[in-house]
Amino acid sequence: MKPKGSIQGKFQYRLAGWRYSALVRFLLFFVLAVVIYFALYHRVVPQTYDIQLGSIAEKDILAPRSIPNEVATEKAKEEAAGRVQSVYKIVSLKNEIAVETIFEKLLQINSDQDVSLADKVNIYKTVIPTLIEDHLDRVLKTYADSGQTSELLLVEMRKNFREQQYRIPEESFYKIPRLTKDDLAAMEPVAKEIVLKLMNDQILDAQTVRVKVPELVNASTLSKSITRELVQELVRAALTPNKFFDQKGTDEAKGHARDSVKPVLINKNDVLVAKGEEITKEIYDHLSSLDLLRDDTSYWPHLGLLLFTLLLCLVLYMYIRQSALSISYYNIPLLMFVLIVIMTIAGMKVFSMLQNLDYPYIAFLAPTAMGAMLLAILLDAQLAFVAAVVFAVMASIVFNADHVQTFDYKYGLLTLTSSFAATFSIQRASQRASILKAGLMGSIFGVVLVASLLLFEDHGTNKEALFAASFALGGGLLTAVFVIGLLPFLEVAFGILSPLKLVELSNMNHPLLRKLLTETPGTYHHSVMVGNLADTAAEAIGADGLLCRVGAYYHDIGKTKRPSYFIENQSNMENPHDKIDPALSKSIIIAHARDGVEMLKEYNIPKPIRDIAEQHHGTTLLQYFYHKAKKQAEEKGEKPPEESEYRYPGPNAQTKEAAIVGIADCVEAAVRSLRNPTVEQIDSMVRKIIKGRLDDGQFNECDLTIKELDRIAKALNETLLGIFHSRIEYPADTISHKPEQTKEVQP
Repeated sequence: MKPKGSIQGKFQYRLAGWRYSALVRFLLFFVLAVVIYFALYHRVVPQTYDIQLGSIAEKDILAPRSIPNEVATEKAKEEAAGRVQSVYKIVSLKNEIAVETIFEKLLQINSDQDVSLADKVNIYKTVIPTLIEDHLDRVLKTYADSGQTSELLLVEMRKNFREQQYRIPEESFYKIPRLTKDDLAAMEPVAKEIVLKLMNDQILDAQTVRVKVPELVNASTLSKSITRELVQELVRAALTPNKFFDQKGTDEAKGHARDSVKPVLINKNDVLVAKGEEITKEIYDHLSSLDLLRDDTSYWPHLGLLLFTLLLCLVLYMYIRQSALSISYYNIPLLMFVLIVIMTIAGMKVFSMLQNLDYPYIAFLAPTAMGAMLLAILLDAQLAFVAAVVFAVMASIVFNADHVQTFDYKYGLLTLTSSFAATFSIQRASQRASILKAGLMGSIFGVVLVASLLLFEDHGTNKEALFAASFALGGGLLTAVFVIGLLPFLEVAFGILSPLKLVELSNMNHPLLRKLLTETPGTYHHSVMVGNLADTAAEAIGADGLLCRVGAYYHDIGKTKRPSYFIENQSNMENPHDKIDPALSKSIIIAHARDGVEMLKEYNIPKPIRDIAEQHHGTTLLQYFYHKAKKQAEEKGEKPPEESEYRYPGPNAQTKEAAIVGIADCVEAAVRSLRNPTVEQIDSMVRKIIKGRLDDGQFNECDLTIKELDRIAKALNETLLGIFHSRIEYPADTISHKPEQTKEVQP
């Protein structure tokens, strides 16, 4: 209901109304959509230029991304191929076998007396070269059949054999028939030894080794000049090249050299066309190949990006809308959600600008899991998982530097893996160190993922793999640093009570809790007991037990202003309420809730805890002082006071946690007043208090159900049994019927 009062009241209403305004929610999602659109814009929709062939460039045209320079790359490949030396093949010919065959033939022909000298000369002119050629043909056929040698190499070998064939002098053929059997027997081993020795070297030009033959022959055991002369000629004829130019091997080596050349790139923001430069056909075609020329279809990418952005926002909106979180209707946590998403996107954009050729995987260092971790701590883990999927999709686009495809799955997978690992680790975290552990967990999973990607893709050098793994490891740790730095700011700015903040507030060294302990020890003990009861009851129905416990610690902090007026602090002293008017007593008692809220504000205690301090009594009636005032009025014959005058001002509990602390507060005080409580007394007292508050309408403004109230009663009974274990008196019939249990439950 809108206020009907002053202009100031209407203004305050409108100011508070934005927190639940549907228009504000729409504007927040609109801002988020705009941020996502422009974050992805330059990756999805590259800048284009409206230029014509033959025109003059009106401004510098910059490379929108790293672009391969095909001309420079081809030149670099040709230079690399030019530096490759020719490849030669060394072939084992075993020419000593040809020498052995020649001497066998010489011995056979020289021994035949029926053949004339002239015929022997003619035979030798034909047979000796033929024997050498036949041997070489057999060697070539063997290599051809084995497939060890390419056809080009075989052709090269035949060519070299033919070109470097040695021609024995004419007069030598006339001297060979004169050799005796003994001469041939002495010549053969010498010839074979020399051929074997010289053919063990790499011979490209046979003439270079033929000049060594005379020296080797003269050093042999041959004594006759004719045998030395003819051995030299036969050895020269048997010597052939065994090292041949391998065209195929050379081409393959040059091909490997060309392939090993990395593409020469035009770096991002390098000048493609300088201002004032004429747009030639070559430049125009180059710009066209890079999709930098504006045409009629250039607006389709804009529409595609717009639809994609709306789809991402719709995913987030639909999940938030159907969730039971306060973010589904309350705009303050929604504003924080949008801010966290924007900060995460900003981090991605910053690291995307650091990507370069030397360190292509530096984007692995980006704290992409930061958003998911902050959402898990401050809002909800399930929302963090959904947001992590959106962050992963965006990362695969933002960090896609090559533009071959729209998405680079490596960065998306890394973001998803590290975000999920960190979110799983950070759930129910209770210490700041837990954030570092969660970041480390994200790093470990990220390193494993990067290693697996590099292994099954099987590319890149060891240096690149090391850098990639190092960046992934650093990314998780950097995420933890950012989360630790941003968390206090978000907690204070949006009044969010994270589990980490609650644990800090539960530290008994906090100034307010130390004040409570030193000045009101009775209230301090009462608050601790209420915290234990409220925590157990909250966990029984799925509420925030930690918030209930910490809220209980601070719920009676206002009693430190007038400690002696509260019964738990009146040990060995007279009750001051016996000497003052009930109305004054009522004012003092009621004031402790208001005083507590003011003190909590002074110490910047978050609002959820202040709300518990303000709402834990709701609008309950101060029955003792009301009846006392009513009795005094009757004795004086005056009109009895209105019941509303002796009620707390409220408001009633707005949350389950505030209602639970109120129940636990009343139960603890009531049960503590019992001298020797029995099980039945405790159960009856707890249910009576809960029923009384239910009948009094104290739970009308929170969403507690009857079933949850019954669970709360059972949880409180179990906890109280543990607290008052040594003082409980069990009913006589129970003891008499089950005497065996008496010793088990009573120490």
